[in-house]
Amino acid sequence: MKFLTPIIFSISLAVAPVIANETIRSKETLIKEAAEISLSDFLWTHRPIIVLADSPDDPRFIKQMSLLRADLSELAERDAIILTDTNSSLKSALRKQLRPRGFMLVLIGKDGGVKLRKPFPWNVREISRVIDKMPMRRQEINDGG
Repeated sequence: MKFLTPIIFSISLAVAPVIANETIRSKETLIKEAAEISLSDFLWTHRPIIVLADSPDDPRFIKQMSLLRADLSELAERDAIILTDTNSSLKSALRKQLRPRGFMLVLIGKDGGVKLRKPFPWNVREISRVIDKMPMRRQEINDGG
C-alpha cells in the first residue's frame, strides 16, 4: 500500500491539468455569437440565455457578460447556453423574434418558450433561481440529471 500512494498521487497530478483545461474549454463554448443561430437548434437540449444590445460597448452588456462569466459552471449544470447579439443593424432572426429595445436579457426554456425578459443585467444566482423553478428542471433534479 505504501508503494501505491506515490503512484496515485503522481497520476492525479498529471491528470488534473487536463481536466482543468477541458473544463475551461467547455465553459467557453457556452458563449456563442447569435447571428447565424436558430433557437430551434437548442430545442429540448439547452436553455438559451440571450443577451442583446445595440453595441458591444453598452455598459449593461459588459456588466451582464461579466456576471455570466463569473459563474459559468452553474449555468452549465442547468444546460444553459449564452447567445449574444450586439449588432442591431443586422436584424438577426433572434432580433426579429424578440424585438429588443436597446439592452435585453432573455431566458428561453428547453421547450422554446420565453421564461424571462429583463431590460437590465441579472446575476447567475438570480437566473439559476428562475431555472430551478421550471417544471422541467425540477424533473431533472428529481431524476438525478
